[in-house]
Amino acid sequence: MYVYQLSNELAARGHHVEIIHCIDSYRVVARGETLRAANDHPNIIVHRLESGWGALSPLVTHQTGYPLFKTKAIQKILACGFDVIHYHNISLVGGPKVLEMGDAVKLYTTHEYWLVCPTNVLFRYDGVACEEKKCLRCTLAYHRPPQWWRYTPMVQDAVKHLDMLLHPSQFCMEKHRAMGVRAPATVLPYFHTTPEKFSEPPPRHNGAPYFIFVGRLELLKGAHTLIPLFRNYPRARLVIVGEGSQLPHLKELAAGSRNIEFRGWLEHSQLSSLYRNATALLVPSLCYESGPLVIVEAYCNRTPIIGRSLGSIPQLLQETGGGITYTNDASLRAAMDELLDNPTQRDEMGERGYEASQRLFTPDAHLARYFEIIETVMEKKTKTLRVFGNP
Repeated sequence: MYVYQLSNELAARGHHVEIIHCIDSYRVVARGETLRAANDHPNIIVHRLESGWGALSPLVTHQTGYPLFKTKAIQKILACGFDVIHYHNISLVGGPKVLEMGDAVKLYTTHEYWLVCPTNVLFRYDGVACEEKKCLRCTLAYHRPPQWWRYTPMVQDAVKHLDMLLHPSQFCMEKHRAMGVRAPATVLPYFHTTPEKFSEPPPRHNGAPYFIFVGRLELLKGAHTLIPLFRNYPRARLVIVGEGSQLPHLKELAAGSRNIEFRGWLEHSQLSSLYRNATALLVPSLCYESGPLVIVEAYCNRTPIIGRSLGSIPQLLQETGGGITYTNDASLRAAMDELLDNPTQRDEMGERGYEASQRLFTPDAHLARYFEIIETVMEKKTKTLRVFGNP
């Protein structure tokens, strides 16, 4: 979603944007899920790389760290000449070696922890956030073949080709540094493009109160931790929005409960009213979120947050004043009761989140910082050329 929003915001401002993504990789990861059509700006060109080798292509990249079957196609695209190359989730389309390709200002956004974790998310096989690395055991538990190149200097050598690592949160940046990633880095939070402009708070919702969960329905996102609580919480409903491999299990856990509702995957326009009328967005993630985009989305709709005290969540809520953190079921229930009992406090918290979103998480704020970073890098590269090359 971030790549989609960023590319379209850049294109709308007159920039030429080309996107490289791998159809072979998508088919492997999506497991039959339909590729949704994107309504891209005319200034965007999308290169959908596809080899005759099918799933073997991303598997070879996964195992070697090289783009291999996609090398010529990527080199041909990058040879056209770009001012900026911005890397995102490169694990299956190019591996570390793709960072060496092309000649431009090179940025890399750490949406996940792929640079330091073979499973991308620092979420261990035993269902807890990774504090002590057990990479081989974890990889095998996730039914993935080990990446032996991770035991070589390949990643550290590759990141030397980057001009800047862009981290969605301070926590994410500090975590990468603590785990040995040595590259220039800065924080660039996510943004949200809101089609509607809400200058006034939403009207009071007269229906039964509800809390909302939005996200991928996977174990690390923690939706399963909410269901036992809501089975015995008559004060409000739980609305779950999203898709994922955990959906059948979640429905089984919720079977027979009248106050737990599954809405599936929704467009942002459909999500807006759900956000605005919810008592709060619940973020029960069990992993180290790098900078949850759902929090930014909720803030844009004046919805406060109740989030687990883990990863980037506590720092984000503290800086904005738009939510409450919790550590266990008892503190989660207490936070929910607090907002239900004090609707004025709920609205004030939502307003603080909204004010923060207008200050920090708009496309204009994001792109101003984005171009500032690029200009700083370009200036530094120019000075380096003057020192080591011709004046």
